Amino acid sequence: MSRNTIITKGLDDLFIGVYSAYKFFIHFIRKAFQGPFEYREIIRQCYEVGYKSLPLITLTGFITGIVFTKQSRPSLVAFGATSWLPSLIAIAMIRALAPLVTALISAGKVGSNIGAELGSMKVTEQIDAMEVSATDPFKFLVVTRVIATTFMIPVLAMYCAFVGMMGSFVNIYQNEKTSFAAFVSEAFGQIGFLDIGTSMAKATVFGFTIGIVGCYKGYNATQGTQGVGRAANAAVVLSMFLIFIEELVIVQISNWIRYY
Repeated sequence: MSRNTIITKGLDDLFIGVYSAYKFFIHFIRKAFQGPFEYREIIRQCYEVGYKSLPLITLTGFITGIVFTKQSRPSLVAFGATSWLPSLIAIAMIRALAPLVTALISAGKVGSNIGAELGSMKVTEQIDAMEVSATDPFKFLVVTRVIATTFMIPVLAMYCAFVGMMGSFVNIYQNEKTSFAAFVSEAFGQIGFLDIGTSMAKATVFGFTIGIVGCYKGYNATQGTQGVGRAANAAVVLSMFLIFIEELVIVQISNWIRYY
């Protein structure tokens, strides 16, 4: 097989994949606003995505707050500006770290789980069986999971920000003996509605991305058990890649709004 043939085949596969993803997205938009709605399954998926992720988010957020505080202190000490530490941590956690860390952790845990679960159902023909039993598998399996990740990732991101701030306070109190009231006052003095709104927008977009990518990869899995593994792996890798791209775009938009 010549090099040109390989390149042509690669481009064909790329465009076919993009078109397939586009059709999947349009199908989701149509189904998401059509009744009947699977309220019970949505609640169950919110429990799976949100509540079962709390221990991991708690540990990660707390450690992130402590580590970032430890790393930031020497630089501020050099300029005699340790009093700015609470504000610095609050800005970093709320604007960037909390939604990004939450999304990356969820992409690894939730995204891979969705891809593996739907992939397993696909290769064992359980999805086909649902169609035979007059159940809409797309609405029951895909729409519910995407809605759950879209709503729960912002909640987890705010929780991660809170836990990270608590970790930062513990470290600051041990070193500077700053009271909790002073810490809160200094931390949130520089935080505005735009910061919180941008953080929520990021987390919402990240949550939708994790859900739709995981469902797409799992729903279109092929080639038996190997396909299930590939679907789970692809869901994580592609979700993380898109999350970083979206982070860059949203930051640029928010900075444009902030300064212009």
